[in-house]
Formats: sequence, structure tokens, C-alpha cells
Amino acid sequence: MKTKTKTYIRVLGMGTVAGMRAMMAPALLSHFLVKSPAGGLNFSRLHYLQVPNVALGLKVAAGAELVGDKLPNIPNRTTAPQLLARVISGAVVGATLALANGQNKTGGALLGGLAAAASTHLFFFLRKEIGQAAGLPDINVAVVEDMVALVSGYQLAKG
Repeated sequence: MKTKTKTYIRVLGMGTVAGMRAMMAPALLSHFLVKSPAGGLNFSRLHYLQVPNVALGLKVAAGAELVGDKLPNIPNRTTAPQLLARVISGAVVGATLALANGQNKTGGALLGGLAAAASTHLFFFLRKEIGQAAGLPDINVAVVEDMVALVSGYQLAKG
């Protein structure tokens, strides 16, 4: 598969993960960028994702999000602030992946942000529908969604 195509498939995938869990996508990407820095990021504003303390902070934020998602007083992911956070997350990981692979960072940001926006709504709907259809408590479906986001995000981030 061509490098450009592979890069943009990863961008779409990581944007999708960002729509599921806003902090998981940048946390996973940063984790791998610390282990294997991308030279294309060295002189960009996105180089911070290669800093070990940033990776650690993102992992803590992702863990907090996993817990917070299960709390009853947290607003739906489709509310404006929640949606915006996911779109920004998708755009950042998209731009980072694109730039790290020698592709257009603006195109990566747009694609990642759009994927995050679409998956935010898709997985919100799926989580509700699956829970209702199966008669499962929301927390059970949420944990499955966490695992899907973690496993797919891990595979996509490591390349």
C-alpha cells in the first residue's frame, strides 16, 4: 500500500478513536512518538507530542476520561464542548500523523477532525442502541467501547 494512502487510513482511524475517547488518540500517538520520534515533527509546533512528560500527562488525562465517562453527571459527547474537544483531538492527531509521514498536515487535520466528528455521533448512537437492544447497563457497553478504542488506537498509533 502506498505510504500516502496508509497514512490517511491511519489518520481516519485515529480520528475515529478521538471521537470515541478524546484523550486516548493523542495519548497513544504520543506514547509511540516518544519511543520512536518522527524527524518531520522536530521543527513543528506538534513536536511536543514527542516529549516524555507530555506523553505521561496525556496518559493520565486519558485514564481520567475513561473513569469520567462512566459518571452520570458527565454531559453527552454530542454537546458542543464535548464534540469540540473530540474534533480538536482528531485534528491534532491527524495533523501529527500526516506531518510525521511527510504528508500535508492541513489535510491530515481536516480528515482527522471530520472522522472524530462523525464517530462521536456514530458511537454515541451505537452505544445507546446496543445497550437498549441487549438490555445491558450503559456502563457495560461503555467498557466494551473503551476496549475497542484502546485496541484499535494502539494498533493504529504504532503503525
